[in-house]
Amino acid sequence: MQARLELRLWLTGRIAMTERFKPGGSLTRVRTRGFKHGGSPRAAGFCLAAMVSAVIASTATAAQAPSMAGFPDFVEIPAGPFTMGADPATDPRAFDNERWSPSQGEGTVEVAAFYLARHEVTVAQYAAFVNATKAPVDANTLAGQPTHPVTFVTWPNAIAYCRWLESVLATAPGPAGDLVRAGWRVRLPTDAQWEKVARGGDRRAYPWGDQPRKDRGNFESTGVMPVGQFACPECPYGLADMSGNVWEWTSSPYQPYPYDPSDDRVNLDADALWVMRGGHYGDAARQVRTTTRGAADPGARRAFIGFRVALVPR
Repeated sequence: MQARLELRLWLTGRIAMTERFKPGGSLTRVRTRGFKHGGSPRAAGFCLAAMVSAVIASTATAAQAPSMAGFPDFVEIPAGPFTMGADPATDPRAFDNERWSPSQGEGTVEVAAFYLARHEVTVAQYAAFVNATKAPVDANTLAGQPTHPVTFVTWPNAIAYCRWLESVLATAPGPAGDLVRAGWRVRLPTDAQWEKVARGGDRRAYPWGDQPRKDRGNFESTGVMPVGQFACPECPYGLADMSGNVWEWTSSPYQPYPYDPSDDRVNLDADALWVMRGGHYGDAARQVRTTTRGAADPGARRAFIGFRVALVPR
């Protein structure tokens, strides 16, 4: 409960961090630096690099491919610009960290074509990764229903899953495998990629429109639901659960806007917080808007944090 409260407070800027890091398919085509926590960024980055290396080393054994039903359903997101961010001066629901700059409420970002999974990674899909690689796993991670989004996964866990899935797709038939063999990568979406898919081209506050609808997403509830439980015919690209269910890790280190794609990289030597998007099942409507930005230390492992995967050009 305390960690959940901290995530919400961080959105408003009243505190600077959540939990201190402890070292330790198919394709669908559609038509249509500044932040530092209280510790040392360099030390935190060093610990994260060691943690990622340990997780990846534990999954370096030969991958065993799951059934085709276990692959993500990737949806093509066309290239083009979109409006990113929100201005608290004109939208009272927006948080301060959504404002583009002191002089500008929103900004325009160009995003190259990529693919994003229609659903969050499920318990069953993550179990295939664990079974194939013998990766260490928290007791809570695989305790949920097979069709629920996987939770209790850290940022390094999500990165390890992406690298394993890429190795599996590299030898799999089908369009996703063809893209990987052509040099595309499986990774977490960036902050901008995620918001473009959720928001579309018309600056909507929620994936389905400008007002909250509890028949379109799992929020203000008591627990996770199976992925894809809510139909969203109004959503820009037909993806499910972009609002609510679980927060989703991204590949972007948290930095204040304006968004700079040249500095949006996986840098293990700096930036100790990582952007999360979408809100979760217990959040109020304000927290599950398309422009809401959360962040957590990479070692955070909670019942309301999961992820979805992207296919991006190298």
